[in-house]
Amino acid sequence: MPLFGNTFSPKKTPPRKSASLSNLHNLDRSTREVELGLDYGTPTMNLAGQSLKFENGQWMAEMGISGGVDRREAQRLRRRNQQLEEENNLLRLKVDILLDMLSETTAESHLMEKELEELKSTSRRRK
Repeated sequence: MPLFGNTFSPKKTPPRKSASLSNLHNLDRSTREVELGLDYGTPTMNLAGQSLKFENGQWMAEMGISGGVDRREAQRLRRRNQQLEEENNLLRLKVDILLDMLSETTAESHLMEKELEELKSTSRRRK
């Protein structure tokens, strides 16, 4: 057993053969799609009775297939949504104001109770 030598020396592996024995990588894309069945078409899905398909990086409603929403209806819904968001923001503001008023009134009430207790204690000491 050598002290400074390396006793483990694996044999070199032989070079690998060709990565693929198939000639499919030589075919052009359209031939490969026909041969291997890679043409899936556009992805589609159905949500709540409305059919959607994925085109140009976005999900688009398919008009005419399952009663898609027309442009006027979508515009009306957007306006209604904007109105409801504004109303919601106004109501949140009102709630915040009411909470501020409540906390101010509560603080004043506690101060008055404290002053009343102090006055009672001073009047008892005088007697």
